[in-house]
Amino acid sequence: MDTFLIKKSEIVKVLTMKDCMEATESAFRYYGEGQVQMPSKSYLYFEDYFGDLRCMPAYIRDLGAAGIKAVNVHPDNHNAGLPTVMATILLIDPKTGFPLAVMDGTHITNMRTGAAGGIAAKYLAKSKCDKVVFIGAGMQAETQLEAVMIARPELSKASTFDIDKERAQEFAKICSEKFGLECTVADSINEACQNADIINTTTSTRKPIVMKDDVPKGAHINAIGADAKGKQELDHELLKVSKVVIDDWAQASHSGEINVPLANKQLKQSDLAGELGKVIAEHSKIRSSDDDITVFDSTGLAIQDLVTAWHVYQLLIKNQKDNMQPFDLFA
Repeated sequence: MDTFLIKKSEIVKVLTMKDCMEATESAFRYYGEGQVQMPSKSYLYFEDYFGDLRCMPAYIRDLGAAGIKAVNVHPDNHNAGLPTVMATILLIDPKTGFPLAVMDGTHITNMRTGAAGGIAAKYLAKSKCDKVVFIGAGMQAETQLEAVMIARPELSKASTFDIDKERAQEFAKICSEKFGLECTVADSINEACQNADIINTTTSTRKPIVMKDDVPKGAHINAIGADAKGKQELDHELLKVSKVVIDDWAQASHSGEINVPLANKQLKQSDLAGELGKVIAEHSKIRSSDDDITVFDSTGLAIQDLVTAWHVYQLLIKNQKDNMQPFDLFA
């Protein structure tokens, strides 16, 4: 058997957001049907370097795929000319344990995180949407934008807010030129969220920045930024009046948007509306009206990485095997 080294440049050539969304939706469906093994991500904290390393294993029996992702988050990496997030995925043959591929996971992480927001908007946003908002205008906002435009192509307006106004202006240009959205740069979060139908938050804040009074009735929020213990983007009072859907209880309660209000006893598990996987698998209805506020608490699941990496691997094996370079990992 061959082990393949798959670079980002090869992944970019074959992985579209549409395909990534289909793979991600299947991952949540597998989860909702109880077909996955997925221990919660484990963390190593590098306190001296303001960073951490996360290990994320998963196995989907019906897919015949297994693997593990190692991913870091180092917010100060820009000072060293490095990405904040870098990841490596190891695909394993579950029959033998043989390593099938060692592949870049950074692009896959960005894509599958955006895809999850798009899937959540598909199932949780109200029936008719016109305006999408982005709080935080970095790289992750771009994949959220691409995915939500696939999920809800009727969107015509956008607004963005970032503490770096130049970055917000650059993002607004992408909204306009790439997707034809009428996009404004707001001077505050409250201004950005006016008349919003879908709100995406992709910041690294550790204190709430989106408050209850900022969010109009009927809005859906993709809460993406909280991915480690102590992180929080949404005020707990906003969560209390919203229908909150999580990706996984063990991860969300430890490191998702709900982790701080749970620890502070401002929120209980019984306050939650459900899990996205079960919503998809069971065709559940979360909204009772278009006035409901819904929240998707996305922590990022190993199964999202696995199905996306497996899809890429299969495409490359099928279409480009002659150009792929195998290597003997055990030489």
